[in-house]
Amino acid sequence: MSAEASPSLPLPRLPSTERPRVVLEHPDFLVVHKPALWLAHPVRGRVELPDVVSFMRAERDEPDLAPPHRLDRETSGAAVLSRDTDAARRFFTLFKTHLVGKTYLAVVRGTPDWERRTLDAPLGELGLGGANRVAIRQAVVPNGRPAVTDFRVVARRAGHALIEAYPRTGRLHQIRAHLRHLGLPMVGDKIYGPDPDAFLEFVQTGQTPELTARLGLPRQALHAARIAFPWDGAQVVAEVPLAPDMQAYWDALPL
Repeated sequence: MSAEASPSLPLPRLPSTERPRVVLEHPDFLVVHKPALWLAHPVRGRVELPDVVSFMRAERDEPDLAPPHRLDRETSGAAVLSRDTDAARRFFTLFKTHLVGKTYLAVVRGTPDWERRTLDAPLGELGLGGANRVAIRQAVVPNGRPAVTDFRVVARRAGHALIEAYPRTGRLHQIRAHLRHLGLPMVGDKIYGPDPDAFLEFVQTGQTPELTARLGLPRQALHAARIAFPWDGAQVVAEVPLAPDMQAYWDALPL
């Protein structure tokens, strides 16, 4: 089967021991830590999965909290919630004009021979056929949309690297697809990892222990570590330490 219909399928619940928490509070917005395996906001048909917006609205008794951007379900880290409609409009403009900077950390398989690298390579759908059976898989293609990501190696260890990524554009799966293009697939990545059918297996069987063992983690090792944007004449910066599961995976690698 292809994964063309997979976005509408209910994914098996994988409860996280973490809960969203506020890392920066401002009268106009909150910056929260989104745990891995939480949706950013409620999605119809996936009521069995926890989401950050519903949780924070109930936790804070603030029904107007809204996400001006989102992180993928498996990605952890810093996420903004506007507290009223005026703040939501202002964030819309900030994101539209590319004034929000986001820095990510990723644990990848492979050890690049460079310290810094900027990849300017267009991204688009790879297309079904051949070895690709996942419709949403992105790749560097000649007719793709412009995509630029800055990378920096933070550390290397046992055939892995901890990499900082700063996307200058906001394409679907940009960091994951660009790292795959560089031969550095993320640990735990079902779509861009070395197993081309891991995502289809996940859709069919859920996150089995055997699948997790093969992938290294039950989710892609991607963490939104820092977000920065201008607000009322000042620069707001919020940072979230590396998620515990990614830190544990990294620390367990031999030196």
